[in-house]
Amino acid sequence: MPRSLTAKLIGPPLLWFLLSAATFPSATSAADLTGRWLNEETVPDGNTTQIVIVFQQTGSHLGGKIIFSWGELRISNGSTDGKTFKFDLMTPADDKNPAKYEGTIQGDELQVISHWPGNNNTAYTAKRTSNTMGDPPARIALPALHPVPYNGLAATPPMGWNSWNHFEGRVSDAVVREIADAMASNGMRDAGYIYINIDDTWEGKRDAAGNIQSNNKFPDMKALADYVHGKGMKLGIYSSPGPKTCGGYEGSYGHEQQDAKTYAQWGIDYLKYDWCSAGRIYRNEDLRAVYQKMGDALQATGRPIVYSLCEYGMDDPWKWGPSVGANLWRTTGDITDHWSALDYTGFAQNDLAPYAAPGHWNDPDMLEVGNGGMTDDEYRAHMSLWALLAAPLLAGNDIRTMSAATREILLNPEVVAVDQDPAGHQAKRISKQGDLEVWARPLSDGFQAVGLFNRSAATAQVTVRWSDLGLSGTQDVRDLWTHKTTASVRDGYSQLVPIHGVVFLKIVPVK
Repeated sequence: MPRSLTAKLIGPPLLWFLLSAATFPSATSAADLTGRWLNEETVPDGNTTQIVIVFQQTGSHLGGKIIFSWGELRISNGSTDGKTFKFDLMTPADDKNPAKYEGTIQGDELQVISHWPGNNNTAYTAKRTSNTMGDPPARIALPALHPVPYNGLAATPPMGWNSWNHFEGRVSDAVVREIADAMASNGMRDAGYIYINIDDTWEGKRDAAGNIQSNNKFPDMKALADYVHGKGMKLGIYSSPGPKTCGGYEGSYGHEQQDAKTYAQWGIDYLKYDWCSAGRIYRNEDLRAVYQKMGDALQATGRPIVYSLCEYGMDDPWKWGPSVGANLWRTTGDITDHWSALDYTGFAQNDLAPYAAPGHWNDPDMLEVGNGGMTDDEYRAHMSLWALLAAPLLAGNDIRTMSAATREILLNPEVVAVDQDPAGHQAKRISKQGDLEVWARPLSDGFQAVGLFNRSAATAQVTVRWSDLGLSGTQDVRDLWTHKTTASVRDGYSQLVPIHGVVFLKIVPVK
């Protein structure tokens, strides 16, 4: 389960809503919570989401689980006095930092208040239910493993924009068109940012034949694809191999070939395929076969569609991703717009360098540059590290209103060129002294890109030695953020690096 997957459900915080009480004849009184309790909400786009609380009460002790669209979590430390209740919910983020639930019992209703780490309190009402609502469908047998041919795409890491980090469930046809307009006019398209990817919450219901429909936020997906193509860019979309997406929308479970065909007919160029509720049906060891199923389906369409696996690094996808037809695979849980998340995800990629190559990329998640939760120094470190890692550059901010500083970070041509270097080598950490690190990446021209990173909370001097790079003599040092060159530097190079900052260099041997 991804480290911040709960944000898919509760960020932004859920609306306050009430469900009418139902008379539920039973010998069990309302003070005995054993059984199922349902919360159901229909949102303006027409989708209906469900949360099912399954309580097991023994005396004053409460156990059980909560079933969300994307999976289920265990209740611990639960108790009730017959009028109120409280319990912890063990989150994907950290068992030592659980979500806290409490509430009151009012007849056959529960008035629930939940508090998840990093989010505001959320209140809702749940009522008793007697059916198996929330249970997963029957398991569909998986195909035998076989290699899916490389689709010839993503020779360099994909570049573009994704809706989730900034817009979450607020993405719409109008927003996507405005983003396309902005990217075509502000230099992003010309810098290589060509994919405009719609994340979760676009999905509607299936028609009588089982074909997926877009919801009322996206009245005509084919027309939207045509519009984006007309701007010289490509359109991406999102789904899950499970019955529901992370946000509780229609997934592709049992409809893989049908959905791939629909995407091709719409003119889709990129698919992000997010594990989510598939984990309620399949085990981690099934990941390869599950993702192979959609890889085959995409190739059968005959349309070139970049295939992006979102499985949070479970079961080492870098080892089998190419065999299922994938062009990139997530190596971490979800990133958030905080230095701690960047620090946790980005600097944990060192051992994955051997698995990056043209057409096949490690993906530490999307960019947060410009979303406001970090300083510009931290955003430059973010962008520099992703470039060194040969990571996909998928902007996650509001392109329409970004500041000049954000634009300068995303469009720095020298930094983008490192990310897009055709050799496709991923950087490795070559030295570490406490929170001071040096990462280096060999480039196709024989030069090296080097990042001097300061992960500490104080300005610090960081040094790269030529011997650590396999070099000797004198080198010219190009600073990729200041665009200045220091000529003929002997033995190594040192510079003060700001808090959570970077000095990003290109090392050019003096001939």
